[in-house]
Amino acid sequence: MEPISDHLEHGLQIIFIGFNPSIKSGETGHHYANPRNNFYRILYQSGLTPRLYEASEDGDLLKLGYGFTNIVARPTVGIDDIKKEEYAEGREILKQKLEKYRPEVACFVGKGVYAKYAKRTKADWGFQPEPFLPEMHEFVAPSSSGLVRMPMNEIIGIYSQLSAYVHGN
Repeated sequence: MEPISDHLEHGLQIIFIGFNPSIKSGETGHHYANPRNNFYRILYQSGLTPRLYEASEDGDLLKLGYGFTNIVARPTVGIDDIKKEEYAEGREILKQKLEKYRPEVACFVGKGVYAKYAKRTKADWGFQPEPFLPEMHEFVAPSSSGLVRMPMNEIIGIYSQLSAYVHGN
């Protein structure tokens, strides 16, 4: 299955970074397309988007200043299907993308994504005090997967911190 296209451009406020696309995302060509994934509901309920978007509208979020990429481009059933070498290669590719596009915030959708990228075993939710790339804010948010056991109101609360930053509150 072919990787799905990133949605990246210069001048973005946030680039959302996932582990890798799901099979459903690979089939549709859209980020966070699995119907059990809560990504777009979280963005809306946290105030990051003015309305509830569908996965098929992922490209429209560029107009809001939001882009998408993954640490591994290959769609899989789950993260257990990603090889160690893919993470190492993906980490370097991601670093190059972030250096090229220089978003204001790199938002890692899951602590595991951040751990693979920054090679750090621990991270708190929210903005990281010592970013891996200087002059770029790094924000660690919970995964939006339907498999996450954290209560939805807690997840939304963490994303609301990012929304407050974006909207200057």
